[in-house]
Amino acid sequence: MITLSSQHRLCHFGAMALVASLLCGCSMLLPAKSPTPTLYSFDSPQPVGQTVSAAPVKMGAPTLIVSIPRAASGFDSQQIIYIRQAHTFEYFRQSQWADAPAGMILPLIVAALERSGQFSAVIQSPTSAVGQLRLDVEIVRLQHEFLTLPSQAHFTLRAHLLDTATRQVVAWREFDTIVPSASEDPYGGVLAANSAVRLVIEQLALFCGQTAGNLPKIQP
Repeated sequence: MITLSSQHRLCHFGAMALVASLLCGCSMLLPAKSPTPTLYSFDSPQPVGQTVSAAPVKMGAPTLIVSIPRAASGFDSQQIIYIRQAHTFEYFRQSQWADAPAGMILPLIVAALERSGQFSAVIQSPTSAVGQLRLDVEIVRLQHEFLTLPSQAHFTLRAHLLDTATRQVVAWREFDTIVPSASEDPYGGVLAANSAVRLVIEQLALFCGQTAGNLPKIQP
């Protein structure tokens, strides 16, 4: 014979079993948690553990303001883009940039321009400082291309150097570099992209320095 107390216990156990069953069912309906993606960044242009001395600043060198870099549509996120056929973008699921590439190249550009010795100061935006020149750059493409073997990293950067007083473009150039990948995977593409970025930044610093050197000197 089942007593009233026993009935209460049976009802309690039954309710607990029902709740457990419902929770289990709900957990099966939830999407599986995706693994955390591996994050990659751009290396400093100078070798690790070594100090690269800046060139002496030339007399009458202008001050340069470096604007926040922009990126063409599709290249303005942390996604690492790869292509297997022309005009088709794909993204690595488990590999991403630590930040949008446009943001990561800004301090690298500033450091390279400072080392050139062609500017009295190189200041990155946003800033209230006033400079004689302003550098605007845009990432046109940064992608891992599997169109050839070995695959390759393709980096294109467009740069405009402007006179801040007249707002006129003093000079502009588009830099385009392709570096073969050492392996057919995201890491190989990241290493190749780092090399491409370093090469382009070196060319950019040379371009800006030569342009500034041909401008009228500022009187002290």
